[in-house]
Amino acid sequence: MSKTVLDLELQLALDERHLPTVMLPSEAQINSWALAALGDEKGAVELVVRIVEPAESAALNGRYRNKPSPTNVLSFPFETPDGMAPLPLLGDLVICATVVAREAAEQHKLWHAHWAHMIIHGVLHLRGYDHIEDDDAEAMEKLEIELLASLGYNNPYIENGTQ
Repeated sequence: MSKTVLDLELQLALDERHLPTVMLPSEAQINSWALAALGDEKGAVELVVRIVEPAESAALNGRYRNKPSPTNVLSFPFETPDGMAPLPLLGDLVICATVVAREAAEQHKLWHAHWAHMIIHGVLHLRGYDHIEDDDAEAMEKLEIELLASLGYNNPYIENGTQ
């Protein structure tokens, strides 16, 4: 039985002046959270996580979702072109560090708990989960809660819960 091997490319596209005010997870933390979200995937998987400033997040959110403001996480799944053999590329996550930090503070969550949620949420999107329809949202949230609990984190959907 083979296990999941994650090839993580971490890209930090941040102005260094902002780094003291924004807590960032380590590559090892991101790797462990992404592996949890991959669940029973087997074999090699490649994932890019790009941590960005609000301007880049807003530009991408505007271009791909018609919402010209920064957001916490954007997921871009890799789609194998027709006629090509499948590749181990899962896709890209683009995370706005400033939005994640602000949300964690507003929701009274530990910064790393909210980062874990954003990584897991984004990877689940890359795996095909969505929350457009109520039933799909309920299934995705249930899985997020279970995965986060397995890592020692509280339910992220509890309003103003302490963690």
